[in-house]
Amino acid sequence: LAAHPPPVTPGARELCAALAARGTAVYVVSGGFRAMIEATALDAFGVPADRVYANSIVWDADGTYAGFDASEPTSRDGGKPSVIATLKAAGAETVVMVGDGATDAQAKPPADAFVGFGGVVARSAVREKADWFVTDFADVVAALEADD
Repeated sequence: LAAHPPPVTPGARELCAALAARGTAVYVVSGGFRAMIEATALDAFGVPADRVYANSIVWDADGTYAGFDASEPTSRDGGKPSVIATLKAAGAETVVMVGDGATDAQAKPPADAFVGFGGVVARSAVREKADWFVTDFADVVAALEADD
């Protein structure tokens, strides 16, 4: 990962920094693999591993890929809403899901709002389910600054 870091969507780093500056806890909820997601979440967004929900790869004793950990909520359909419900049960008052895919849109409810993102790929299903649809995270940062 250090030699070939995954690309980070322009503006995502700034959005996470703006949210953190307001005291908002940012979580990463992904159907991707934890080994990549955790490193990117911390380096790019300042999100520690205990606020990352992602899939874990399982290896055999000889190091052969054996599958993934099915106990991870994001490993199955409805996993992202399950994570949001867990966060709310733990005391999160308002949860806003931001994402670009159908499984992100699936998280409302229990998320209080869904911000659809179309800056990389604009999907009509995401646009239709979004409370707010943006193609540039700078729009969200500007709205946060205007709210201060």
